[in-house]
Amino acid sequence: MSARDLQKLILSARFQVVGAIFFVIFLPTYARSGFSMDAFLRTPQIETVLGASLAVILGYFFYSRISVFSSAQSERFILFIFTFSFLLAAFMFFMFRLEYTRTTLVLCYFACCIWFLTFDFLKRRLARFKLSIVPIGRVEDLEAIDTVKWQRMEKPEDFNPDATGIVVDLRADLPPEWEHFLADKALSGIQVFHVKQIKETLLGKVEIEHLSENTLGSLNPNQAYLEIKQTFDWVCALAVLIVFSPIFLLVSICIKLDSPGPVLFKQVRKGYRGSNFVVYKFRTMTDSKATDTRAVESSDSSQVSEHADAPRQSAITKNNDDRITRVGRFLRRTRIDELPQLLNILRDEMSWIGPRPEALVLSEWYERELPYYSYRHIVRPGITGWAQVTQGHVADVDEVLEKLHYDFYYIKNFSMWLDVLIVLRTLRTVLTGHGAK
Repeated sequence: MSARDLQKLILSARFQVVGAIFFVIFLPTYARSGFSMDAFLRTPQIETVLGASLAVILGYFFYSRISVFSSAQSERFILFIFTFSFLLAAFMFFMFRLEYTRTTLVLCYFACCIWFLTFDFLKRRLARFKLSIVPIGRVEDLEAIDTVKWQRMEKPEDFNPDATGIVVDLRADLPPEWEHFLADKALSGIQVFHVKQIKETLLGKVEIEHLSENTLGSLNPNQAYLEIKQTFDWVCALAVLIVFSPIFLLVSICIKLDSPGPVLFKQVRKGYRGSNFVVYKFRTMTDSKATDTRAVESSDSSQVSEHADAPRQSAITKNNDDRITRVGRFLRRTRIDELPQLLNILRDEMSWIGPRPEALVLSEWYERELPYYSYRHIVRPGITGWAQVTQGHVADVDEVLEKLHYDFYYIKNFSMWLDVLIVLRTLRTVLTGHGAK
């Protein structure tokens, strides 16, 4: 077996899962039994091994689905994922009154996290993409992506046999020698990627120039998941609103004591299928400077243009905006100011996760300036979204265009797994305040 084959085996899903069950569950449990098979085969030990093994399989299943999204940086979420799977195992032990060894389960959990963190590190170090570039067409900015080892070929003979694949602009007019080269490599099992496909995978955003490039096979996202998600959103919003109503009352009192003005901020925004609706937020700015507009608390855009008209400028929250109150700054950093949008979810106007709705004046301007901007309204807007947890705060119209590409990526990859990843990243944002103004 060659070194490359050995590396592939070690980094394979089968080896990682089977190895985890054997090395971090079976062997430690067997050792705690004094290497006595009679002691090991007792009911508590066997049920602990089975429960921990199921937790490993379930956790790796979640991990493999989330790590599909390139910019997920999934190593940061291994602890979240396996904590959830082992807590689920402990819950099942409790619910079905099964005998298990608590200490052994906890040791298996920590060993499992170390095991998969180690393999994730090895995967990122040893299995880093090595891609060769066909130097024709729109490939000039690929080498700026530093998560890949690039090789720019001048002629077909320059191809590196150790490369993971080949990147080419398939829309370009390729000379016959390059066409033959690509056909031969594809037939030999080498992956050939279109430049836009590989950029989407590596950067987590979709630059749509033609609506036909939504390769889902339809311009509409999965309708079944849309309906399931809507039901789940509604149930969760109602539960959170009931359970945390005392906290909402406390926040309301703090806002009233901090500065004069209403507790809630209301603003007309464009939402699902292009319909207008009124969005609700906790007020985070002084009311005295907002009497001439209802759009001062847009939290998704910054300075759009030096020459923007007054209504559009009033819809913009600037960096370190002096209109933000003391309580408002905390509410923005923790995203608590967004929670009144639970009312919008209950009214089927919003979702927990989706593209952020813009102020009406901004949305109408973006639709005139940016191609296919209105396509982002094909799903319900969300309290949090892929653009927010990936890009963070935007500063000008070019960054708004980039945010649009992230929205397109979310729509194209619309699924439960991407939503789970966004939830995990949102939790990190709430804890760190990343991306807040």
